[in-house]
Amino acid sequence: MRPAAVAGSFYPGDADELSAVVDDLLERARLRASDGAVAPAPVALVSPHAGYLYSGPVAASAYERLRDRPVHRIAVLGPAHFVPLTGIAVPSAAAFATPIGEIPVEVHTCAALAERHECVTVDDRPHRPEHSIEVQLPFLQRVLAGGWTFVPLAVGVTAPEQVADVLDTLCVDGDVLPVVSTDLSHYLDQVSAQRRDRHTAEAVVDRDAAAIGPHDACGVFALRGLLHWASRNALDVRLLHLGTSADTVGDPQRVVGYAAFALLPSTGVGSR
Repeated sequence: MRPAAVAGSFYPGDADELSAVVDDLLERARLRASDGAVAPAPVALVSPHAGYLYSGPVAASAYERLRDRPVHRIAVLGPAHFVPLTGIAVPSAAAFATPIGEIPVEVHTCAALAERHECVTVDDRPHRPEHSIEVQLPFLQRVLAGGWTFVPLAVGVTAPEQVADVLDTLCVDGDVLPVVSTDLSHYLDQVSAQRRDRHTAEAVVDRDAAAIGPHDACGVFALRGLLHWASRNALDVRLLHLGTSADTVGDPQRVVGYAAFALLPSTGVGSR
């Protein structure tokens, strides 16, 4: 089992406190999004991965879309911040843990991906210290019914086409929902960050993977791959929430940008 690495720092280490914090964030996101219309079910999501004090409201805007949805399989794709990585690493661990409980890893799916795709290897090293996947899990634990499983993918330097090929394999039966974990700009002042992040958000909505540079999103390789997959499958991308750490408790002279997006079946009338 891969134990929680950042409980008590990125999010509360106590199960009851963590559940209460996540539930409050989700309820606030529900109230912000409530317009009387029934939102379409997402095919995939993009969510930030900072501490909940900073990015929790933006992340909740993504996960609120999964409330009461019959989702039983999740793939979380996040960057490897601490271990240099080329390609995609899946773990050998049978479960990931948060204070709320354990989430089973689809070990056989991980092994099958490594057998089928040259860019995928079974390697626990990028996962041990990593927070980008872990911080998504308490949100999923609170919005999904019990019994769901997941596939953790640490995505290093990888071509968008390769990431899209892996997503095609994962999603061939239509029952896996991918989540890409990424923050946007890092350590700019608030005005500069907002300007850069708006440009990045427009590129994401336009599914323009080539317009997203390495300094625009720390999860750039997973994000580019998701957008390539979205174009391949004619999915629309909708911006749900755009913000920065200065919107909550961060220093406005040194901010990190956050965004939440939903990938949806195409309506043929645009997604903005």
